Amino acid sequence: MENSPQKNTEIRTVEPEPIQMPSRRAFLASAASICGVGAFWAFRLPLPNVEASASPGPVTIVQFSAEGKPIGKVTVPRVIKSDAEWKQQLSPVSFQVTRKAGTERAYTGSTWNNHDHGIYRCICCDNALFSSETKFESGTGWPSFWQPIAKENVVETSDGTLGMLRTEVKCRECDGHLGHVFDDGPRPTGLRYCMNAAAMRFVRTK
Repeated sequence: MENSPQKNTEIRTVEPEPIQMPSRRAFLASAASICGVGAFWAFRLPLPNVEASASPGPVTIVQFSAEGKPIGKVTVPRVIKSDAEWKQQLSPVSFQVTRKAGTERAYTGSTWNNHDHGIYRCICCDNALFSSETKFESGTGWPSFWQPIAKENVVETSDGTLGMLRTEVKCRECDGHLGHVFDDGPRPTGLRYCMNAAAMRFVRTK
């Protein structure tokens, strides 16, 4: 019988390649990048169901009579209530608009097409906000005005939600969300205060 050829049974040992550890500078840069992305999305996405923490300090507004006449400036405590208290006072749509910065659907509000003479007061605290004298037809489906009844009675702040930069309008007395102001309105101001009807109640005047 012929001898079987011997197989090569030599075993080669392969040394593992050394693991390349990132430098301290690269590690810190990567971590900063990740944190930056996280911070960006945290800024863009508002936290749900978080109650606004308005300052309890006093505010100065201009009071108006039932006839819509200015009485004068007064200093009053800011109106602050819990969500539970606001829900007892407001309708669901008014609560969502004023306390959670929501927006009613266009052409669904009670006063978008109102042409009566009177003033528009905050649905939350009765602060006078706008007059029918400055209301105009904007064609948007929301009540629109070219200026507030008194600049002291509203607060304008930057709003970066929804991926755009807008100017939010709030009631100064209770911090309730009213709507936004844009620079495409008529003369004499060139502004369009686009308000939610659910944020206001209309009071007829003589």
